[in-house]
Amino acid sequence: MDSEVKENCVVSPENIENGERFKSEANEFFKKQNYFAAIKLYTQAIEANPTVAIYYGNRSFAYLKTECFGYALADASKAIELDKTYVKGFYRRAAAHMSLGKFKEALKDYEYVTKVRPNDKDAKTKYTECNKIVKKIAFEKAISVEDTKKNIASTINLDAMTIENEYTGPELEDGKVTLNFMKELMELYKNQGKLHRKYAYKILLDVKAYFMKQSSLIDVEIGSENKFTVCGDIHGQFYDLMNIFNLNGLPSESNPYLFNGDFVDRGSFSVECIFTLFGFKLLYPDHFYMSRGNHESATMNQMYGFDGEVKAKYTAQMAELFTEVYNWLPLAHCLNKRVLVMHGGLFSRDDVTLNEISKIDRNRQPPEDGPMCELLWSDPQPQNGRAPSKRGVGCQFGPDVTKKFLEINNLDYIIRSHEVKNNGYEVAHDGKCITVFSAPNYCDTMGNQGAFITLYGKDMEPKFTTYEAVPHPNVQPMAYAHSLLSLMC
Repeated sequence: MDSEVKENCVVSPENIENGERFKSEANEFFKKQNYFAAIKLYTQAIEANPTVAIYYGNRSFAYLKTECFGYALADASKAIELDKTYVKGFYRRAAAHMSLGKFKEALKDYEYVTKVRPNDKDAKTKYTECNKIVKKIAFEKAISVEDTKKNIASTINLDAMTIENEYTGPELEDGKVTLNFMKELMELYKNQGKLHRKYAYKILLDVKAYFMKQSSLIDVEIGSENKFTVCGDIHGQFYDLMNIFNLNGLPSESNPYLFNGDFVDRGSFSVECIFTLFGFKLLYPDHFYMSRGNHESATMNQMYGFDGEVKAKYTAQMAELFTEVYNWLPLAHCLNKRVLVMHGGLFSRDDVTLNEISKIDRNRQPPEDGPMCELLWSDPQPQNGRAPSKRGVGCQFGPDVTKKFLEINNLDYIIRSHEVKNNGYEVAHDGKCITVFSAPNYCDTMGNQGAFITLYGKDMEPKFTTYEAVPHPNVQPMAYAHSLLSLMC
């Protein structure tokens, strides 16, 4: 729809009525947190009557809920274009900008609202909070310029940390993770206990040292008769992580796992998830693998809860150390030289090779474009070719793109995660692009199943196990989230 739609589009009374009916139906689905159905109906409302700003504004909000930040930004901008007085449009656009880490742009929208509504206390609050974030980022950037070699890990003094007499939780044996330690740790977490900070720091320092020695692309060999399990997003859902181990067995040398990114954020037990996963990585370094997801980044952790959770359960220093560790996580794994596994997806170029992936300088925050960004952020689409990402980061790639990438790199198919699927998984692109998502009833609202993939080295044929969410303690999701989240509402 072009920019003059409002002036040039004549809408019949019937379509005006249909638009309102579709919007009302969409609102009901939105209230029930069925955002995908709401989006479909808001789209029908827009098709019936493309001149109404609120239809775009509401769809923008639904896109925000489903993490389609690029689409949310476009809809909010369209709503503002149609009606400059539609204040919610500015709120929606600001939320989309913030989700994309574009805080200065968000600040401009909040500033505009405060000017047109000087007595709006909510707008003033949002502007003030966003302004604090912009200033904080500028300050941290200035510090980083002054001290580019700052390394949190080197400032940690484990010897100065005392184990109090009243501590009854698991203990490392000679500074090492053991199977007994891991079993005790999981029981501690099930009972909502906390690992002593000395052991928590030790795990982080050890796992960082390990990851620093690894390539950005890890080759994994699977014996012909050996089983290998690939799990998708966990997102802080510790009790569902435990259910995976109940269904499929604990990690071991004979039961290897790959967890494909987004271990944290959204759920309320991200600290428990990440220390469990890092613990198994140290226990079985050659049989337990972890890929970086788009949520293993400072901005996403500040936006979606992990940063606040770490600060609440431990310290701000530990939150910074996590950022250092995440920067060293591998970006992809190649199984038996036949299957490539990454969190997001493929690329905006046709000529990306496994060798190029292996040489990516990953020790940094995810860039806004290029192969590293796309490995973490891209999504498949059903139509051929490429399209701008619905998320506003990465790209969308079609079956032809997947086919060409596989041919160039002599691969059979790819496995990726990154997207909620109703059944926990989806097979697309003629079986060549598989999505696996392992967080059932995502955010305690989506109603989706979780899934994991098992395959054997002899044929590398994926088999899917699906499961429902299990009960968990009544801790409000996002309870530890940064004040940024209040700006998203």
